[in-house]
Amino acid sequence: MSSVGYEAINIDENSIPRDDMANTKIDSKLYEYVKQDNIEEFNSRVQQRLAEKLQTPAGNSLLHVAVSYGSDNITSYLAETFPSLITIQNSQKDTILHLAAREGKASHTIKSLAESNPSLMRKTNTKGNTPLHDAVIADNKEVAELLVSRDPEVAYYNNKNGKSPLYLAVEKGKNNGILDVLLNLGASFPIKREDGDALPEGKSPVHAAIKQRNRDILEKIEREKPELLRLTEEELGNSLHYASSIGFLEGVRFLVTKFHDGAYETNLEGNYPIHLACKRHSVDVVKEFLDIFPYPKEFLNKKWQNILHVAAKYGNASVVRYILKQDQKLVAPLLNAIDEDGNTPLHLAAVYGRCTATFLLVRDNRVEHFIVNNRNWTPYEWAEDFSNRFEEEYIETRAKERKQFDSKNSTPAHEIKGKEVDSNKILDTKEASPNDEIPVFYLPVVMTLSILFVNARPKKSRKELFLWTGLPVSHAKEETKSMIGNLLVVAVLVAGVTFAGVIQLPQLRDNNNSSDRRHEFNSTYTASHYSTYENLLYGYLFLDVGALSSSLVAALLLLLPSFHSPRFQISAAAFSGIMVCMAIYMMFGAFLFSVRIALIGSHGWLLTIIITGVAVVFPSIIPLVGNEVLLQVLLHYIYYIFFFLFIYSRWWLPNKLSDLKKKRNF
Repeated sequence: MSSVGYEAINIDENSIPRDDMANTKIDSKLYEYVKQDNIEEFNSRVQQRLAEKLQTPAGNSLLHVAVSYGSDNITSYLAETFPSLITIQNSQKDTILHLAAREGKASHTIKSLAESNPSLMRKTNTKGNTPLHDAVIADNKEVAELLVSRDPEVAYYNNKNGKSPLYLAVEKGKNNGILDVLLNLGASFPIKREDGDALPEGKSPVHAAIKQRNRDILEKIEREKPELLRLTEEELGNSLHYASSIGFLEGVRFLVTKFHDGAYETNLEGNYPIHLACKRHSVDVVKEFLDIFPYPKEFLNKKWQNILHVAAKYGNASVVRYILKQDQKLVAPLLNAIDEDGNTPLHLAAVYGRCTATFLLVRDNRVEHFIVNNRNWTPYEWAEDFSNRFEEEYIETRAKERKQFDSKNSTPAHEIKGKEVDSNKILDTKEASPNDEIPVFYLPVVMTLSILFVNARPKKSRKELFLWTGLPVSHAKEETKSMIGNLLVVAVLVAGVTFAGVIQLPQLRDNNNSSDRRHEFNSTYTASHYSTYENLLYGYLFLDVGALSSSLVAALLLLLPSFHSPRFQISAAAFSGIMVCMAIYMMFGAFLFSVRIALIGSHGWLLTIIITGVAVVFPSIIPLVGNEVLLQVLLHYIYYIFFFLFIYSRWWLPNKLSDLKKKRNF
């Protein structure tokens, strides 16, 4: 086909009056002729119509349709006869080059149109895509090569998602040659557009290669366009930041060699790449950085936090363990360093509930346990305060939930029930910015506090430790109603159980006194056994009747003041609580007597010793329930043991085995 020359036409989005287009749709015959590239039939039919006004329901002109079907004869005829069609955009603001990029080929006519109208190559559709974007998405190498050869800078233009054609080519990761075409451009990365506006900040192609963990593409980019390695993204930082944050070891090794200065740059949060590596369990990446930069004390983020601060704050126990194992000269400046708030790494691990990191730090003799921060709090005191506020926030949330349910508000109660306690509200705003939200959960917080309680609690006198203060009278009055109901339930339950035990006793006694029963007993056991049996039976009777009497007295004390003397309700509830506790003690004792009766004459010495031990230990534990301080101490040790057996050992054992394996290999 002969060459077709066209004058450059300025783009005018309103070149065709849209009001008349509703009645000028392309009919099926004309559409079929365009599809078949039948120039004779098309020419005879189109002369009867106003070709500039004909369009499809999607707003495509005749030229759009011809280009999309690759009808080169009709495309050439329309472009020459009706040049105003060249600049029309359809309802999606696609130009003819957009359709050629998605569906057509780089025909001679398309090449002529691109050369005559260079502004078409920068025209964007509703998605912000240029024709080159669509060519990359459609893997149309022929059109992509044509477009980028005419306007190389378009390869760096971003669409509404912030993605350039070069980024899309890297993201697709296919070996179709488009990436090579885009990288082998003569033009370097532009700073400004031709109209003077700065290029919009978007996604870096290097970041796309890092996301795919594709070192080959990184090397290809470095060979052809090394300046792209320095591109940054607002949220992800430079390429070394991003590779470090996802733990891409091969990428870090490559970038730290080719983009060495990137290790000294900070992101929006003020963190260096080595800080981001410490946020993850990327021990190998941290090792890579320390091998090249053996002076970690020099890397402080905008909060003056070193790498141990960050690893402890995010609970990366593997990284903490690795850092603590390094040379003393390298580690010593990090252990007890303070940030802008006066916090050491132990402070941060404690307040964020990082139990394993806290354990590693408190067990290291080089770490100071009692350094105070700017609030004059030690790690234990700050963790204790945070734990208390965490509980208050949880109780408040549950109270709102009950209130919502009781009031039957418009908001369903299940919407509130699903909400988590926002720990960032509990922490100081300086410690928890919106860009640095860290999830904190209650169980790790409690275990962390228990670890500090055992290993790093400030020493107190016994008087101060076990100081007990009663509830305020006003608070006691508020809780009296609930307390009376609970005590009544327990008292009645104890009375019912003990009464059942009492009414069974006479029948048991008669059976034991019968001659046949005595003869059977004497034939099996000795006289001393029978004497023991009698004593245990009397003891059982005494304790069971005592428990029944105490529970009935408690129930009466709770009921009578409610009707006759309401002013004595608090005192009655307190005294009844003592009586119910006594009843429970005696009921437990009666149970032990009944078990001992069942074991008379048996040789189960181990079982007997266990039962005797329980009889001694259990009554000594019960008072802890009534003493808040003693109960708290007991629970701290229980949580400490739980952590050591189920969490630390589960994490520590694989690491220990790995260390032993490495030593054997050496």
